[in-house]
Amino acid sequence: MTEQADMGQIDMGSVVILLATHNGAEFLRAQLDSFTAQSYRNWQVFAGDDGSTDTSHEILTAFAEQSLLNDNSVEIVDGPCAGTSSIHFLSLLIRAPQTPWLAFSDQDDVWLPDKLARAVAALAPLDPTRPALYCSRTWVTDADLGNPVLSRNYTRPRAFQNALLQNIAAGNTIVLNRAAADLARRAAPAAMPVPGCSTSDHPTPGIPAHDWWLYQLITGAGGQIIHDDTPTLYYRQHGRNQVGANHGLAAAVVRTKAVLNGGYLRWNSANITALESVSDLLTPQNRALLRGFADLGKKPLFARIRAFRTLGLYRQTRFTQAAIWVALVLGRL
Repeated sequence: MTEQADMGQIDMGSVVILLATHNGAEFLRAQLDSFTAQSYRNWQVFAGDDGSTDTSHEILTAFAEQSLLNDNSVEIVDGPCAGTSSIHFLSLLIRAPQTPWLAFSDQDDVWLPDKLARAVAALAPLDPTRPALYCSRTWVTDADLGNPVLSRNYTRPRAFQNALLQNIAAGNTIVLNRAAADLARRAAPAAMPVPGCSTSDHPTPGIPAHDWWLYQLITGAGGQIIHDDTPTLYYRQHGRNQVGANHGLAAAVVRTKAVLNGGYLRWNSANITALESVSDLLTPQNRALLRGFADLGKKPLFARIRAFRTLGLYRQTRFTQAAIWVALVLGRL
């Protein structure tokens, strides 16, 4: 029996699964069934339903009743109806019970049976006072879970210098230890949109992606990132995904276009605003990196290039790194 399988039988404390739902009835039951099939048995679900008009809430309610028979609890709350899954997840993060482990779940995937066991086995030996984030590769599939393709493997260091430019932590695979969850709870209000901010001189629209923000926050605070090369779930692509898989040439082209048309600049601006609001949570070195990154756009071209080299920021592939250099020259970083 492998170490990961052994961990599935050892109780290392409860995992709270944050589940965000919105009109996901078509695939929701399959995801819930994959929770029940986990080899790591000590889990509970904290689900937010964001104004579903289909049968999502009824499916959750039936699952909650079933789970009581297996000694697992399911709590269902109203979502924030903010229009984005990232803000939905942040609202759940703030309200969730405090337990040793915190996992994030989409409504339309299917977890492999050892998903939680692998995460807990990877996180449990680490210093519990240091924030740590576990994430993994996935099987990217079609709507029927067919034609699986393994997601990208990231080989360059997982550090703040990388996190400022890109996300490598797929949100549907993330599990946090208690220190990371506590850190994220402290920082989450600054990442939420401010009501009425559109008329403000300093708008705070909220972060573009909660998983990218978590990668930035935890590396920025000196935490640890574990990226498991073994896939832990089927990532279903069905045409209604709010954020699709970052996989393949087509995805690279889409993201490169975002760099060049100014979308990436807006994302960076929102991320910088959120991080600057909690800069006291970052290490001194990473606070300096954040200031340098925020100031890049204020510099003339050649000073901007010199500053970028000094900061040592990087993406994981040569293709996307080249796109960053183009954006830097065009002033769209």
